[in-house]
Amino acid sequence: MLKIAWRFIKFDKAKSIGVVVGILISTFLIGQQLGVFFFLSGLMGALATDVKADIWVVDGKTDDVNLLGRLDIRNLRAVQGINGVKEAFPLIISGASCNFKNGTSGAITLLGVDENHINALVSQDKIMAGNISDLQLDGAVSAEFFEKKNLGGNIDLRTNLEINGKRAFFVLQTKGFRGFGSSFCATTIERARFFSNQSANNISAVLVNVENPKDVDKVVANINQNIFGVRAWQSKKLAGSSVKKILASSGIALSTGTLIIFALIAGFFIIGLTMYSSALDRLKDYGTLKAIGAGNKYISKLILTQAMLFTVVGFLIGLALLESFRIGVAKSGLIFSFSPLVLLAMFSTIALISLSGASFALSRIRSVEPAAVFR
Repeated sequence: MLKIAWRFIKFDKAKSIGVVVGILISTFLIGQQLGVFFFLSGLMGALATDVKADIWVVDGKTDDVNLLGRLDIRNLRAVQGINGVKEAFPLIISGASCNFKNGTSGAITLLGVDENHINALVSQDKIMAGNISDLQLDGAVSAEFFEKKNLGGNIDLRTNLEINGKRAFFVLQTKGFRGFGSSFCATTIERARFFSNQSANNISAVLVNVENPKDVDKVVANINQNIFGVRAWQSKKLAGSSVKKILASSGIALSTGTLIIFALIAGFFIIGLTMYSSALDRLKDYGTLKAIGAGNKYISKLILTQAMLFTVVGFLIGLALLESFRIGVAKSGLIFSFSPLVLLAMFSTIALISLSGASFALSRIRSVEPAAVFR
């Protein structure tokens, strides 16, 4: 069956190439849109997962980590008294404007925690250059590699800048430490307050680590029941809530889904019409097979085998192009990857498109009479 199907494919190379091109275009467009969507959705909840903490305690109305309200510092002491809490420390998040040596300006988001928990702010795998302990120096802040253009174009260590008119300098380069529409600059909580003119009585969130990881949900419930005006979230759940809220209030999911649907429709008709045209050109060949005893079942298997061969070849070429695209855009900071499950789902979708497209050809070939070969 495979040998005969391959001969049919090789016979009409132009149309076979057309089918493969349709499949690889669908594969590339679907993968591209999914990759960009995964990247953006990852940024939406990145702050809640990148900062090392089991629980986030935020304002009672907050369900998006990118839009934190203000808390009174007294909530920190209340959280520290909850059973199961190993440690609790404050976090400050504040927007600020910057001026750089080259005369440009930009906007950043300051993140500050106390000096004893500075390691919780930036994970070691996201540090590109410098030592995180240097953030304790007076005026020290971090710079994100992928936000280089927004940070004056020069993020070398010891580069000077002004934050809200106050002197600062870079002591740490991070790579991948950023949020949705935010350029994060890590520092200590005292310096974040100084740069942004925040009161010592205000914080953005209380970060909590629990004594027993199995008791996270229990500690969350205790905080919500015993402290008025705040809401405790498990870190991953806050990240998930942030993603859902942004997707619900923006057109990202709709635009991505629309483009994927159009890619599916385009692939379906390109494959279907090309295979139908090829079938019309080969009616006598299929009629010959029927004349020597092949039934519609055998012909159907032959067409579907051709469709699967097209799928495998087109998907592999499309995947190679998609990988080249992924590597290329990663250099500019658009980083994403596909899990084996996502790749399997993509292949299954492309195979379904190809097999559905083959139904165009099947509907015509099944009606061919063996006698057609003698006309």
